[in-house]
Amino acid sequence: MKIYEFTKESGKTITRFNSSGVTIHPLLKPDSPFQIGYFYLEAKSVLGMHPAMCDQVLMITSGNGWVRVKDGEKRPVKAGMAVYWSEGEDHESGTETGMTAIVAEGSDLDPKRFLSSLQPGD
Repeated sequence: MKIYEFTKESGKTITRFNSSGVTIHPLLKPDSPFQIGYFYLEAKSVLGMHPAMCDQVLMITSGNGWVRVKDGEKRPVKAGMAVYWSEGEDHESGTETGMTAIVAEGSDLDPKRFLSSLQPGD
């Protein structure tokens, strides 16, 4: 057995895309195009608008905040919810009170295989 840490202090601060108050700590990143990371969003933080480099699933683990796509309205999110963005989709996320989340990034992610949609018709 080996024990590792993924504390906010050992993570990487994100400042690209006019972001503020956001730290990510990579968790798993194999050689294939796939990775998992853990986001720490401080109170009043924003991970600025940017295109998804590949399919992404953001899984909120604590706190609450908001997400949106380009030209879209902010949609509230909270612990227990997951957000999917397809490759190339411009998106942004933020929080007023603080939020943590796991992000999975890779090709051909299919969250509807295992997760229930909160949107009618999906």
